[in-house]
Amino acid sequence: MTCEPREYMDVQTFLLLLTNYSNPNSMKTRLLFVCLALIFSGTQVFAQLSKKEKKEWKKKAKEYAKDPANLKNLVETKQVIDTDNTALKGQVSSLNGQVSDKNTKIADLEDQLSKMRSDLTATKAELAQLKESPSINPMDFSKGLVFKVQIGAFKNKNLKKYFDNNPNFGGEATDKGEQKYTIGVFRDYWEADKFKKYIREMGVKDAWIVPFKDGQRVEIKDVLEGVIADKAAK
Repeated sequence: MTCEPREYMDVQTFLLLLTNYSNPNSMKTRLLFVCLALIFSGTQVFAQLSKKEKKEWKKKAKEYAKDPANLKNLVETKQVIDTDNTALKGQVSSLNGQVSDKNTKIADLEDQLSKMRSDLTATKAELAQLKESPSINPMDFSKGLVFKVQIGAFKNKNLKKYFDNNPNFGGEATDKGEQKYTIGVFRDYWEADKFKKYIREMGVKDAWIVPFKDGQRVEIKDVLEGVIADKAAK
């Protein structure tokens, strides 16, 4: 009986046969076991080989059995390769982790960039709107619509020296040589109306409200419609 495995003989059966018909103490026999284990281990590959391939691999097994040093070198080389492969797999896993972290950071940065772009777009739109309708500084009474309370028109009474650095007190000359004097500056008509009533209670019975637009006196009838609309909106 020979030790040649049948076409579908598994590895364990083949090694058992070799054990039964070989000298287990022989160095060549042990090396042959190792060689065959390397060739057939873990799978049914041997059973799937063609007859020609089986013959070639059996020949290689015998050659390794005759040259233990070469077989030892092959085994050690495989161990080194396996060790290097394990180390490389660890490095690849570490690099994949680093790539994943960087991808997360990139995604966060892209979200921040998207938000910044949205904010920039909103700011540009707001700036364009401000250019079309510039906001009025509430303390700059030379722009926009304001209301003052006129307390009278006087001749031979020049109070211009009190106008400087005092936006709440002002006046203007008329064609008749009179000086019209006003006190108070209000953006809201109804606040000006309250102040007018207070001045009348103090004895200035002729006090009344006069509107100014961009520093020029205008007729009350020209702004009254807007005043009434603003009150209705509130």
